[in-house]
Amino acid sequence: MLLSVWYLLSLLPLWVHYLLSDLLYLIVYKIFGYRKAVVKSNLATSFPEKSKDELLKIERGFYHFLGDYLAESVKLMTISKKNLKKRLVFKGTEVVNEIVESGQSCAVYLGHYCNWEWITSLPLWVTPKAHCGQIYHPLENLVTDLVFLRLRQRMGAECIAMQDTLRKVLEYKNKKQPIVIGYISDQKPFWNNIHHWVDFLHHDTPVLTGTERIARRMNHAVFYLDVRRIRRGYYEAEIKLITREPQTMKEFELTDIYYQHLEQSILRAPEFWLWSHNRFNRTREEFNRNYEVVNGKVVPKAASDPESSSPCTAE
Repeated sequence: MLLSVWYLLSLLPLWVHYLLSDLLYLIVYKIFGYRKAVVKSNLATSFPEKSKDELLKIERGFYHFLGDYLAESVKLMTISKKNLKKRLVFKGTEVVNEIVESGQSCAVYLGHYCNWEWITSLPLWVTPKAHCGQIYHPLENLVTDLVFLRLRQRMGAECIAMQDTLRKVLEYKNKKQPIVIGYISDQKPFWNNIHHWVDFLHHDTPVLTGTERIARRMNHAVFYLDVRRIRRGYYEAEIKLITREPQTMKEFELTDIYYQHLEQSILRAPEFWLWSHNRFNRTREEFNRNYEVVNGKVVPKAASDPESSSPCTAE
């Protein structure tokens, strides 16, 4: 049922979707105030130098864009390849193609910034020798998960479940198949997966480091995808090379560089980041009080006691 409704809605022209997006803005922001407290808190602590009026402008811009993101995601169900290539232009793909032609695979860092669903059209821009994919977190609702899988794989990119990442990457390596994999790496890690902190938007922020570990282990060339919204319904995504030799870099250096790039993108146009995500509520103080690292693994402090069998839990 959901798939049928989504498909029928997607047949509407984009200008109609944007009218619905404007209506959604009024409902979500003005009437229900969806996660407004979280958004306000995130913006206030990320931009302490900005006035209330400046923060309010970003807040309103974010909710306007959230409606557009949903509208454009619906349209992804039926939009043509030609139309999507006109609306999202990739730059820097010649470097990716050169690296893939040499037999090396690529890891592409990106964030929940601008329309990350449309980024799945990368296969339309790179050499056919590259197998493109993106890491995703399966949704709890099976029907919704199937709908998003269909959306994200329409343009030829494979969705790889987060828990299967290393297995799939090894599988393609054994086949000598160069891959170009996108990693949205700005999610909040579970407590037992915190290994590194960065200074990000005025927050001492715990971050995921799995992308770096895989890239270093597999010797993948590493890129950052810098996305800009040119105007409503039009984007530009520049693939910027960070390194072709990740194994020569220090531990967590790639992660630090990624967050520096992401912060620069956000500061340029902050309304296009996902501010409704409660990103900054894990603190180093709480982590140090309740957790410790034992043999490279994060465990609750009680679990390090040989007489304790308390398991490590994640929220």
